[in-house]
Amino acid sequence: MADLENIVEELSKLTVMEAADLVKQLEEKWGVSAAAPVAAVAVAGGGDAGGGDGGGEAKTEFDVVLASAPSDKKIPVIKAVREVKAGLGLADAKKLVEGAPATILEASPKEEAEEAKKKLEEAGATVELK
Repeated sequence: MADLENIVEELSKLTVMEAADLVKQLEEKWGVSAAAPVAAVAVAGGGDAGGGDGGGEAKTEFDVVLASAPSDKKIPVIKAVREVKAGLGLADAKKLVEGAPATILEASPKEEAEEAKKKLEEAGATVELK
């Protein structure tokens, strides 16, 4: 049990980007997907869990890209970015908004990506799902 507690402690020290990279590496190594169960069913039906885009299959993962944020809406957009991307500090959120276009979320399930897009657009940002 102490080993599990040590693992949890070490994982808690990861940044959001490091945690996302860890998830991708584990998905590749184990041939699984950490996406929502509905998306996992769609991927499992294809028979090739780890190979490429899947050709004609429906896209199940999306990148949320902040295309732009008007200067008069910068503060609400920064707040929305921090809501959408958990664990992101104020300075990092500000850099993302000022550096637009910037990817806010990578390989997110469709529902999560659409919710993030909605929050960012309500704050005044222009957002794309890719």
